[in-house]
Amino acid sequence: MKRFGYCRDPLFLLACALYALNRWAVKPHVHSPFLRGQFNDCLLIPCALPPVLWLQRRLGLRREDGFPTGQEIIFHLVVWSVLFEVIGPHIMNVTGDIWDAVAYAAGGLVAWIWWRMQAKAAPHRA
Repeated sequence: MKRFGYCRDPLFLLACALYALNRWAVKPHVHSPFLRGQFNDCLLIPCALPPVLWLQRRLGLRREDGFPTGQEIIFHLVVWSVLFEVIGPHIMNVTGDIWDAVAYAAGGLVAWIWWRMQAKAAPHRA
């Protein structure tokens, strides 16, 4: 089976670095609507899914250490979209935005393609 690195995954590390760079170095100085709005939303799946899957694995809710599947990505994408864009605005002072959910999905698609390529390229481990 090809093993997923969870929080050592290169896409996770890159996405987290891009998130931090955009949040603290770029957004305060750039007035691009995309960089101020949806860029970090695109990073939701590659930043948040690996530690969640690691936790699920440790709790016995995930049976294997394989790369994230399309089903896992879609499930978390739907749950987080509903939580952040539908439920969140009712309990917090935030605005639900369909474009945020579109950005989550775009980032999830890119992550899925990346992880599929990594799964095919990774050496088999016993």
